[in-house]
Parts: sequence; structure tokens; C-alpha cells
Amino acid sequence: MSDAPTTEPCDGCGEPTTDALARTVRLSVDRANIDTQRLCPECFADWIERYQDRMGSGRDDADGSSEIIVD
Repeated sequence: MSDAPTTEPCDGCGEPTTDALARTVRLSVDRANIDTQRLCPECFADWIERYQDRMGSGRDDADGSSEIIVD
């Protein structure tokens, strides 16, 4: 058995990304998984920036039902 880190492509740019560097972004609506993306650090930073631009940063969700979960 090998101790080498596994690499899979980034869903954003396609470059190989080791598990230690990858981030998984999951989009769920009413607890149903809509989309899951494996992203390298650069694509993840771009995703966060796009999210903040589109959703507005600092908005409070009154009922707490909206959340971002990143592995």
C-alpha cells in the first residue's frame, strides 16, 4: 500500500490537486445535494470571491437556514 497522496483534477481548472490542498464545495437546497465541486486553492479563492460578490458579504440570515459548508 502506498502512502503517496491521492491527486484528482480540480473541477474548476482541471489541474491535478492533492487531497491536502483540495476544498470541496457542496451546494444543498432543502438538505438535497444540488452540486459538489472539488477545487484547488486558486479556484476555491475565485469561488469565494464570486459568492461574496453575488450574495453580498456580511448579510445576516434571520432564520439561520442558509450556510456555506466547505470541507
